[in-house]
Amino acid sequence: MSADLLLGIDVGTGATKAALYDVEGRLRGSASVPTRLHRRGPGVVEQDPQEMEGEVHAAIRGALADAGAQGGDVAALALDGQMAGVMFVDDAGAAVGPFDSWLDTRCDPDVAALRPHAARIVELSGGYPTYSAGPKLRWWLRERPDDLRRARAMVMPSAYLAGRLCGLSGAEAYADPTYLHFSCLADTSSSAWSPELVALLGAPDRLLPRIVETTDVVGEVTREAAAATGLRVGTPVAAGCGDTAAGVLGAGVVRPAAALDVAGSAAVLAVCTDAFRPDAAERMLLTARTALPGLYYALGYVLGGGLNLGWFREAFARELEGLDPDAAFAVLDAEARDLPPGAEGVAFAPHLGGRVTPNDPDQRGLWHGFGWTHGRGHLYRALLEGVALEYGLYLRAIRRLHPDLGPLEVRAVGGGARSALWGSIKADVLGAAYRPLRRQEGGALGCALLAGKAAGLIDDVAAAAERFNQLEPGAAPDAGRSAAYRPLIDDYATVLEATSALGRARTTAQRGEA
Repeated sequence: MSADLLLGIDVGTGATKAALYDVEGRLRGSASVPTRLHRRGPGVVEQDPQEMEGEVHAAIRGALADAGAQGGDVAALALDGQMAGVMFVDDAGAAVGPFDSWLDTRCDPDVAALRPHAARIVELSGGYPTYSAGPKLRWWLRERPDDLRRARAMVMPSAYLAGRLCGLSGAEAYADPTYLHFSCLADTSSSAWSPELVALLGAPDRLLPRIVETTDVVGEVTREAAAATGLRVGTPVAAGCGDTAAGVLGAGVVRPAAALDVAGSAAVLAVCTDAFRPDAAERMLLTARTALPGLYYALGYVLGGGLNLGWFREAFARELEGLDPDAAFAVLDAEARDLPPGAEGVAFAPHLGGRVTPNDPDQRGLWHGFGWTHGRGHLYRALLEGVALEYGLYLRAIRRLHPDLGPLEVRAVGGGARSALWGSIKADVLGAAYRPLRRQEGGALGCALLAGKAAGLIDDVAAAAERFNQLEPGAAPDAGRSAAYRPLIDDYATVLEATSALGRARTTAQRGEA
């Protein structure tokens, strides 16, 4: 082989995945290595940076072996990484302390302290205070000041791991624009740190890394990294991006009004736009830069959208335990398929672990409107409709911010995308064509596209992303069902108001008892 393979590495919460592609987008080899999470106490979730490096090294070696390729066959590589968490490096580029995962909730007091400033933070950065880099930085400054006195830069996992492959010093550490909405420190529209927000959070300027573009070459694979991975010394490494941005790019969502439904453990709807218009008023949406300059995405998500289905199967369909998940869900789909929109009056709030966008940790799940005439199929259809109606609220908010947005076309990935019933419901609620993607590599493919641009092998990344993806037939919206769902979106919003009020009352009572 010649040096024309592109390596994408997706550093996720559950696994680190590496995949090799040729310049026509064909997958040549891949490997996945489980991620090790360390839960060291209530609310504490960390990763060991050395273990993270080892996972990347093993994934790269596995992908090369699966492809039957040598390091010299790889033209360039890029990594994506988990978003919202934070870590730090010293002058030599070595990690200072662990990776503070986005799952770690110790910065709760800092999230609360920033809420009075949330509107301005959203206006500039596109994201509101949550378990993300800004509040986490405040926690480290207060709880681990000795560590931060040794730190030279705050980085995200993809930048840390790329830096280790290239031997970057702390002064050479970087961030790319796809992470800025989670920083609470940036002017995302300008791809720059905001002096106003930096002062508000009390962030030391010395910890703010340089900001580079996703396709910029940040360095080359060192001799030590080559020995650990099997790559060629001197292989170019592109800056890469956040994992959501990589997934959006890898799915070919590269034009305004193109959308991505990630029907996985979390249910994510991301809609591509050509303007940065943050949701400072409702705070229902995150607004972030895509991996491509000039394009953004508005995003909302249900924390356990897909997890709800597994919970329902285990709690209400135990007789299906002997079937594989697809077969079990096919039985449940059949029970719900012929019911009309609205499940004959049953509504479901899907926020079993709290609502994320907008942030309402006191929200919990609820079925409403069921009676003696309803059965399991009604409850299951209402569960599916709950996520779709939540998406309907997201889309309304997006269209208020972007009234010129054209007709939506939704691409879908994840296990839930295999349900024709759920796809049809989402198509009807959103009034949009709903097409599952044939390939599911997502983030790794997005990174490979960035690597191809950095290596000069791909000129038009957007066109290549669209060309590399094929769509399943999917579902088209039915005008009658879409009309029936429109008032149900309002009814669903009313149910959420009730569950939010109940949740706040419960939390207040629990605190009073304590």
